[in-house]
Amino acid sequence: MQALVFTECGEPDVLHLGDVPEPHAKPGQVRIAVRAASVNAFDWKVRAGLVHGMPKAFPAVPGLDAAGVVDEVGDGVSGVAPGDRVFGLGSRTFARHAVLGMFARIPDRMTFEEAGALGVVVETAARSLDLLTLPAGATLLVDGAAGGVGTALTQFAVARGLRVIGTASPRHHDHLRRLGATPTTYDTGLAERVAALAPEGVDGAIDVVGKGSVPALVGITGDPARVVTVADFGAGPLGVHVADSSLGRATYALAEAARLFEEGRFAVVLDRVVPLADGAAAHRLAQGGHVYGKVVVTVP
Repeated sequence: MQALVFTECGEPDVLHLGDVPEPHAKPGQVRIAVRAASVNAFDWKVRAGLVHGMPKAFPAVPGLDAAGVVDEVGDGVSGVAPGDRVFGLGSRTFARHAVLGMFARIPDRMTFEEAGALGVVVETAARSLDLLTLPAGATLLVDGAAGGVGTALTQFAVARGLRVIGTASPRHHDHLRRLGATPTTYDTGLAERVAALAPEGVDGAIDVVGKGSVPALVGITGDPARVVTVADFGAGPLGVHVADSSLGRATYALAEAARLFEEGRFAVVLDRVVPLADGAAAHRLAQGGHVYGKVVVTVP
């Protein structure tokens, strides 16, 4: 089976097409013929050798989410059958076939490219938002709102009736406004800018980018228990919530995103779509840290 592989950690150029054994669906899983998959931060960090103990073996295949057509159904799976279009989370998804352990049907009007961008970001967004349990009408600050997770998080929050203030580069402010958020810039002076936008205060904050903003977010909210980070895994001693997957998965998030898309309340933003053979370029774009939405690869 053709896949994007790497046999050593390093820069994006270590990625190349290769042959690996086909996976098969185990109980509770489905296998898909992959049509699209997206680059997530964990993918390029593993490829770069920045995650201890990962990858566990070479050749390694990146990819945590994908969209495609079901061609195998594991024991215990109901509600889907071979031929159905699904998207979700799995592993080694930059390949012609991949196994998904969390999945949902793709809405009729959603493309494979759009669906392939969703798995990781919607699950991460819902899991982090759930940690704050904010009521409708509350104000949420999202630091890094224009990327993949930030875009999903903003739309989930708006759908739940929250007022969202999102940080992004000025060129992405119109994007945040279209999502229903109030934009501002990040870095120095954030507290003063947020105070001007929300004189009544901020009820919760979520750090999406992991670039050291957690102390500032604690200061803005006045309480570390009202701050979540999905990217700064060393921030736990500050008393904030670290939204890693050890807390469990927000399995409902896939179906919720699909439902909101069908209702016209969830947009999928693609920064770039490239073929699997250009997977190194896709990793280079995502690792650059200034993408607008998601970088997706397509599988012919």
